[in-house]
Amino acid sequence: MDAPGPARLYATLGGALLAALGIVGFFYSASFGSPGEVGQMLGAFAVNGWENVLHALTGAAGLIAADYASRRYALWNGALYVVLGFWGFVVGNGDAVLGLLPVSTGDNLLHLAIGALGVLAWRATAVPAKRAPATA
Repeated sequence: MDAPGPARLYATLGGALLAALGIVGFFYSASFGSPGEVGQMLGAFAVNGWENVLHALTGAAGLIAADYASRRYALWNGALYVVLGFWGFVVGNGDAVLGLLPVSTGDNLLHLAIGALGVLAWRATAVPAKRAPATA
């Protein structure tokens, strides 16, 4: 079990937030086109079925990893969302990353914030000490 720390907090709270965003997003758009029918969640975030699945899966992964791999989750999830945020700014509003994930300024800023917090949580969490193997 991981010790309490920034990475565990990120995996727990970030995972819960992402899972909730993924579920709520389906009420706005459940289209799985390329990018298909794009809905505006809360007036600021462009969502479709693919975006909702991404958020739900990365959120569930955080909740699962919170107990035993929170530091690794914080790094990889943080890196993924930083890349998505920058990629969204390169693609521009109204377009889609990889032709699937709709892009808006709100999405890009949210992705960058989630990513930066993940990388910071990874950096701020101490590397766990290795245990010596058990002897009989």
